[in-house]
Parts: sequence; structure tokens; C-alpha cells
Amino acid sequence: MILEESFYDMPPVKRGRRGVSDADDEDDDYRRKRDRNNEAVKKSRFKSKQRTQETFTRVSKLKAENQMLEEKVKTLTKELQFLKELFLAHASNAQNPKFDGIDLNKLLEDIPDDKDSKSK
Repeated sequence: MILEESFYDMPPVKRGRRGVSDADDEDDDYRRKRDRNNEAVKKSRFKSKQRTQETFTRVSKLKAENQMLEEKVKTLTKELQFLKELFLAHASNAQNPKFDGIDLNKLLEDIPDDKDSKSK
């Protein structure tokens, strides 16, 4: 039993026909490859984090721009509705021959109002 325990405590021994210098060369090659790989992994992870950060920044900017554009659409839709109402009020009250025989409501149907824009 004591022999078995000491056997397991011993460091592994390299076996084969190689000489000591061949093993050192392979260890050096292995270490160089590992170092190069470690550097490549660091570089890759850095680039990945950088791309993620750039994407996050772009998403934030686009969200802000989208919100601003939605507010602009709301404002312009309200303005359009007001102008349509103003036009109808003026056209129906005026004794202007230009509007005789024209269905003003039909004319303004082509212009979407706030209700139409929400359904699309």
C-alpha cells in the first residue's frame, strides 16, 4: 500500500526516444503557441466588447431619434387636423363660388387624419 501511494505522488515522466533538447524545443514551441493563442483570445474578447458597446450606443441613439420623430409626427398630425378643420370652417361659411359643387369632406378624405395614421 505504501508503494502505491508514493507511485501516485511522483511527477509524470516523459518517455520516448527523444532527447532532452527535443523535449525542451517542443515545450518552447508549445509555450509560444499558447502565448500567441492567449493574445489572440484577449484581442478577440476586447473587439467583441467594443462591438457590443458600439451597438449599445447606436441602439440608444436610434431610440432617442425614434422618440423625437414620433413626437414630431404627433405634432404634425395635430397641426394637419387643425388646418383641415380651419379650412372646412372657412369653406363652408364663405359664399365663395370656387367651392360650389365640391364635396369638401370628400376632398379631404385623401388626407389621412390622426385616426387613419394610428390604424396603419
